[in-house]
Formats: sequence, C-alpha cells, structure tokens
Amino acid sequence: MGFFYGVNGKKLQRQYKDHLSDFKSWDQKAHAKDWLLYPENLGSYLSLDETAFCNGELYTILTNKDAKGKKGSIVAIVKGTKAETVIKILHEIPLKQRNKVKEVTLDMAGNMGLIVKKSFPNACLVIDRFHVQKLALDALQEIRIKHRWEAIDFENDAIEDARSKSLKYTPEILPNGDTLKQLLARGRYLLYKPSNKWTENQAKRSVILFKHYPDIEKAYKLCQNLSWIFNNTQDKTSALTRLAKWDEKVRQAAFKSFNTISRTMSVHYQNILNYFDNRSTNASAEAFNAKIKAFRAQFIGVREFIQNFVFLKNNFKIHRLK
Repeated sequence: MGFFYGVNGKKLQRQYKDHLSDFKSWDQKAHAKDWLLYPENLGSYLSLDETAFCNGELYTILTNKDAKGKKGSIVAIVKGTKAETVIKILHEIPLKQRNKVKEVTLDMAGNMGLIVKKSFPNACLVIDRFHVQKLALDALQEIRIKHRWEAIDFENDAIEDARSKSLKYTPEILPNGDTLKQLLARGRYLLYKPSNKWTENQAKRSVILFKHYPDIEKAYKLCQNLSWIFNNTQDKTSALTRLAKWDEKVRQAAFKSFNTISRTMSVHYQNILNYFDNRSTNASAEAFNAKIKAFRAQFIGVREFIQNFVFLKNNFKIHRLK
C-alpha cells in the first residue's frame, strides 16, 4: 500500500502495527501462531473441519453456523489436527458454555469425532453428506482411471508393435472424435454431474463411454442413487431403509472400492443418519475456508504484482539509459 500511495511501506506497516492497530495489546498475540480462540462466538450449531492454508500445513477450524461465514464465525483455529491438542484448547471454554452446543457437523475422520465427543458432551454428531458422496465419486473415478491406464498400456504396446513391423500406428477414432484414451480422460467431468446437467457433447460421450465400459455406468448409477437418497429422503427411517438397499446394490456390483465405502458407512451409519434430522452439512465451513484462502491469495497476488512491476520498471530504466 505504501508503494502505491508514495510513502515508505515499511514505515507505514510499522506505524499501523505499533500504533494504529491494537496488535501490541492483543490478548492472543502470544499464541496466535499456534491457535486462536473466541469463546464469545460459540453457538448451538457448529461445523468442524480441517484445511491447508499454506505449504500443506493443516489447521483445524471450528465455526458457528449461525454467523453464516460473516463476523463472529470463528470459534477456534488450531494449528495441526491432533485431537488432544484441539481438545485442550477448546477446554479453555467453560463446560457450562460448551454444554449448550446441540449439533456439530464434521467428516468421518476419527480425530474429529473424538474432538466433538470430548469437548461438547451434549452435541449430536452429524457426518457431512458431501464427504460421503465424495467417497463414492472417488471410487467411481478410480474405476475410470484403472481403465485409462489399461488404454494407455494398450496403445503403447500397439505403437511398439507397429514400429517393430515398420508400420505407422493409427488409433481407432470413436464416433464423437475421441480415441479410447481421450474418451476415458475427458469422461472424467461428466461423471461428476447428474445426466440432466450434461451438455450435448457430454451426453454423446457418455453413451460411448458406457457402451465400452458397462462397469463405469454401473458405478455412476450407484453414485447418482446415493445422491438421490440424500436429496429426496426426509426422515431417518426411510433413509435407513434406502441406504440398506443401496448397500445391497453395492454388494451385488462387487466393486472393491465401493465395498470399502459401504463398510465405512456402516461404521458411521448413526452419525450419517443424523443428517436427516435437520439436513445440516459442512457447507458453511467449506465456504468459510474458501474465503480465508481467497483472502490469502489476494495478498500473494498483490505481492507478485508489485515484484513484477518493480522488475519491469527497473528494466525499463536500464533500457532508456542504454
């Protein structure tokens, strides 16, 4: 800012830090690098999540849903994901206040569940539905990637065989203009979306993809069926029945990766079913994490812009002197 306003940037920063702001008297200054705690922001409905801000360093973030990502959202930010560390810091909040927490949304990580159970004894744990659906989508993409590697190996073998016979290899071109390898690479995006949101090209590609790889179509339908259950089920009883039927379909499909998801869901089924009480998700926490990352990115962008501007300015001066 000092650079743009024609003042000494370092002096401006020092003046703001030492005099204009309350940084010197900030009561959390001593431990701000490791954790921040705002007990006054604690509410009845919370989200617990982890995110990486810089260099892959993970932080555990507890936010208040009622604040909707605005002022008063942060309850705690703790460096790292160790349950005992986070629990110790959250216990700085009086138990009477922590007992007022009614619900916490989280993922299926064991450390997250332990943090909630030890810190908020009266809270209902709700597994975020989007984490469950992401597991299913990851399993689907794993099947696609397996076929893609097989297609790459097949093409490499065909190229080597053609060379050994002094011939030129020409891959088969499918009706939509893709090769088999390209079909599997480009098919990635349509598998994330329901069929009614496909573009015309994606719809054509899906027909070819599913014709060549029926197992991808079967896995895609399992993912869409799971999404339909979360979108259209209103109560726990119906959800339990539908998820049990989905589990049976997974067993019949005999996909190893989907069986792993099924077992994971059976371990956490009670907390997954809790979603159907209030349909609470971790979306607010994800949105808040995105805001923090965007905030950091803005400063990184400004710094890089200034560096590039200074570089060009200096080089322009040198050019003029020459």
